[in-house]
Amino acid sequence: MRWLRRWFAWFIRRAPRIRDLMFIGFSLLTIVAQAAAGSSGGWQARDWYVLAAGIVASLALWWRRRYPVMVTVVTILAMATAQIFVPMGLALLTLSIRRRDTMLVILSVAGYVAYVASYWSGNSDPFVLMFTGPFLIGTWVAVGAYVGARRDLMVSLRDRAERAESERELRAEQARLGERARIAQEMHDVLAHKVSLIALHAGGLEVNPAVGPEKVESSAGLIRETARQAMEDLREVLGVLRTDLSVAGADLAPVPRAADLARLVEASRAAGVKVTSDLALPDEVPASVGRTVYRIVQEGLTNVHKHARGVTTEVLVRGAAGTGVTVRVTNVRPVAADALLPGSGAGLVGLRERVGLSGGRISTGPTQEGGWQVEAWLPWSDGRSEASEDKSDGEEGER
Repeated sequence: MRWLRRWFAWFIRRAPRIRDLMFIGFSLLTIVAQAAAGSSGGWQARDWYVLAAGIVASLALWWRRRYPVMVTVVTILAMATAQIFVPMGLALLTLSIRRRDTMLVILSVAGYVAYVASYWSGNSDPFVLMFTGPFLIGTWVAVGAYVGARRDLMVSLRDRAERAESERELRAEQARLGERARIAQEMHDVLAHKVSLIALHAGGLEVNPAVGPEKVESSAGLIRETARQAMEDLREVLGVLRTDLSVAGADLAPVPRAADLARLVEASRAAGVKVTSDLALPDEVPASVGRTVYRIVQEGLTNVHKHARGVTTEVLVRGAAGTGVTVRVTNVRPVAADALLPGSGAGLVGLRERVGLSGGRISTGPTQEGGWQVEAWLPWSDGRSEASEDKSDGEEGER
């Protein structure tokens, strides 16, 4: 079976040239038969001319795919001068496969004229020639046009399938990259705050080595508890990343809520940060808005832990259904110039993306007193939901 597969592969690679040889052989057989039929009383000059013209027209079929128009013109001349039809029919077949345009129409009409003119001086009925010519030539052209159209359709379907496959792979790759980037942002939001709290507790023990054993025990307990929570959060997020079951962030845990703001602020106070808070957010705030508010406050306090530890910080959250939600985290100018932990700037980038997707706005920058402020405004409902609702309302109004 191996030799059969090799032979089949060889045949497929050389199939076009094999067809050329078959066409040339078939054409030469008809030419020889035609010349021999006309030389019943001996070979005359006309018979030799028919044979020579037929051989030239037949051999020209070797280049029928590369130069279909030129080969068709040569066979039409052979038809007009020597009444040789088969090479012209094969050339028109190839031309109609390759192209179906004005040139095909012109050469088909020229072939018809050559066919009628070559037999007009004979004993054939001119009316029979005028009606049989379109049938004979039209058959070759119609078969070639069908084969060419089918080939073009198959190529188009193949290209469309390949393009759809590549686009599907591209969309899948983009979805994977987007999912991983979202999970990475979620890991940053979950872990950066808790790691900064651990660093604050450890830094307090380092700065004040003479504190009593009760303070050391309390700080060690807070560090242990915060580290445990961080490990649990990391395990849950990594579990989602390994199983790849997350859909639009629905199963990324933990999912923060606006009701957790007080606990978030209290954790910073326990770490030694002087935080004053004004949390006036109703319980009926949408879950997506509450989650974004939580992330804004969390990132603001995390930056305070990293770059402005020990300074007074103010957290303000106010919102209502008619006016939206305002979030502001402001700290005074820090005394120490060095940062407790390095920062990559990814947190603020993630915040801008979150707020932008929610349809709100955010501003970050230094205050006039030398501190730092993160302020954001969010609509009461998700901006995307509002857009879809407005679109639905518009459609209902039109109906």
